[in-house]
Amino acid sequence: MSTASKVTLTLTTLATEMDADAMTHTLLKEGLAACVSRIGNVRSTYHWQGAVEQNVEVLLLIKHASLRTAALAKRVKELHPYETPELLHFEAQGGLAEYMAWVTGTSQNESGPAAS
Repeated sequence: MSTASKVTLTLTTLATEMDADAMTHTLLKEGLAACVSRIGNVRSTYHWQGAVEQNVEVLLLIKHASLRTAALAKRVKELHPYETPELLHFEAQGGLAEYMAWVTGTSQNESGPAAS
């Protein structure tokens, strides 16, 4: 599989549905993501500044062309309200060929989403 046809799944969490909506729409509008799935009411427990914290967050699952990972990470960091946002990338292994082609075709164009 060529680099141009690889798909990456990026995870990030946000505090509110409003923040999740804003980030989702920006990433899609700018062609950095083909699809963003959202899971609400995720309970996160973590160490932060010497204490154990617990919050309810919104988890975004961002599907995009692997070659856009650096640009997507830069944009998420710019948009994210957290001081140190969760930002994890996982390269997809396998997958339905038609779906993988749709993701890469939709999110690999640096000038925005590909026309349908």
